[in-house]
Amino acid sequence: MNRQLLDTYKRLLRRVFPFWRRLVVAVICMVGVAGTAAASAYLVKPVLDDIFVNRKMEMLQPLALAVLVLFIVKGVCSWGNTYLMSYVGQRIVAGLREELYNHLQDLSVAFFDRTPTGTVMSHIINDVNQMQAAVSDSVTGLLKDCFSIIGLLCVVFYRDWQLALIAVVVLPVAFYPLFRFGRMLRNTITRTLQSYGNLSVIIHETITGHRIVKAFGMEHHEKRRFAEENQRFFDHTMKSVSIRALSSPLMEFLGGIGIVCIIWYGGYNVITGASTPGNFFSFLTAVIMLYEPVKRLTNIYNTIQQGLAAATRVYGILDTPSEIRETPGAAVLKPIRKGIQYRNVGFSYGDKRILSNIDLNVHSGEIVAIVGVSGAGKTTLVNLLPRFYDVTEGAICIDGTDIRQVTLSSLRSQIALVTQQPILFNDTVCNNIAYGSFGKPREEVVAAARAAHAYDFIMQMPKGFDTVIGEQGVRLSGGERQRICIARAILKDAPILILDEATSSLDSESELEVQNALENLMKGRTTLVIAHRLSTIQNADRIVALAGGSIVETGSHADLMRTTGEYRRLYELQLSQFDSGSTP
Repeated sequence: MNRQLLDTYKRLLRRVFPFWRRLVVAVICMVGVAGTAAASAYLVKPVLDDIFVNRKMEMLQPLALAVLVLFIVKGVCSWGNTYLMSYVGQRIVAGLREELYNHLQDLSVAFFDRTPTGTVMSHIINDVNQMQAAVSDSVTGLLKDCFSIIGLLCVVFYRDWQLALIAVVVLPVAFYPLFRFGRMLRNTITRTLQSYGNLSVIIHETITGHRIVKAFGMEHHEKRRFAEENQRFFDHTMKSVSIRALSSPLMEFLGGIGIVCIIWYGGYNVITGASTPGNFFSFLTAVIMLYEPVKRLTNIYNTIQQGLAAATRVYGILDTPSEIRETPGAAVLKPIRKGIQYRNVGFSYGDKRILSNIDLNVHSGEIVAIVGVSGAGKTTLVNLLPRFYDVTEGAICIDGTDIRQVTLSSLRSQIALVTQQPILFNDTVCNNIAYGSFGKPREEVVAAARAAHAYDFIMQMPKGFDTVIGEQGVRLSGGERQRICIARAILKDAPILILDEATSSLDSESELEVQNALENLMKGRTTLVIAHRLSTIQNADRIVALAGGSIVETGSHADLMRTTGEYRRLYELQLSQFDSGSTP
């Protein structure tokens, strides 16, 4: 076992320690199960010799009663062992799943940029479930079978130590394929889990993007793509099944060789009078019972390898640090008073340079619009403010304080965000508006909806504010979804507002209503606006034009239109599109 797997297994075992009391009782139950199994093999000799050979009537009742008691004790111990170990396993896995989910919530936006959603879901659901069998079922079986092996070996050596040596010689030979197949299975399972993650990615993409798939007639392509990955998953799965299926018959064959030797040698001793039939059959019963737990160890070992492969992937996520970290002893950011300062800010995503030499002062209460062609860096510029990403050069300050020196919660509590793509949850309208502000009374939720011009269409829904809107608000129109998001930002009442093309998905009528609400919302707030339609930002206090990741000009609409710079070029381009029939 390599160092990584050893560390993984140690980490799993550490999760077991908090449940040591239940484990102690479970181990006692396991010892009971193993002891009754050994006692059953031990009783074969007196049953055969005293009842069936010597026909002692006085032994009939006590031996029959002893067998009955053994089965009762075994049943009770087996139930206790199974229940307690299942409880421990389920609690460990539930805790691990919660820890994984919580860690994912703390990871930066960059992690989700590079990790498909389906892969993340596969880690939380499938990988953790794979670990459950390794943590609970396998540990239970491993301990129980080890105790059974010890107990039965005692019976075997007690009955005939010379004959026992013949049986035990086969065990090391039988264990060799166990470890050999285990390594093969672990590698196969790793590939199987990766393929399952790829399947999850395809399913997530095609279900969430089903309209695009149908609109572009790509059903056949997606079916083929899914079928190819599904076949790979099937091939990996069948390879692991083949390994598991082969290990058990091989163990039985090797065990059968040992039993044949035992029958030949033991039968010879009985025929020559060196042993009694009861002694031999008690020995043989113990040996046969001994090979069963040994054979089960093969499947247990395979299951453990499967769980370790899943655990390696899960701990790979848990060990992934967030690129966004709070500085030890970070201060709480006070409400903005002076403004926001971008000081020689640069940002690169991998090897790709996105922003360079950004110097920008946004005064408190000022409305600053950011314009530029697609890819100019507009969204990246505003995403740096709530620390979705960290600058790679320079610093962003609020009232002169570097935002990397304050707590994330205090920073983000001062920022409200409305994006181009409405983000809604499969919950009620009320809870979607109150998201992030659940403590506020319903009256304020209604007031926010009115301010966002959403109240009228909400009240026309079957249950009004208590209507469940479906995944991503599928039951609403695009304009309605956006107005719910704007109402959420209004309710948060944060001093800093980021509008990332918040009206670009609205029709002209909805845009007019929402624009009026946004103008009221922006009053007295420090606002950064990214606008696709330049006609909507003419009243901004200042307009910042980006090109190639740098600021090329700043000024009011009137000032910039008097120049021949980037803003005027973009504005006239949109105006010409409007004159030809397009919407600016």
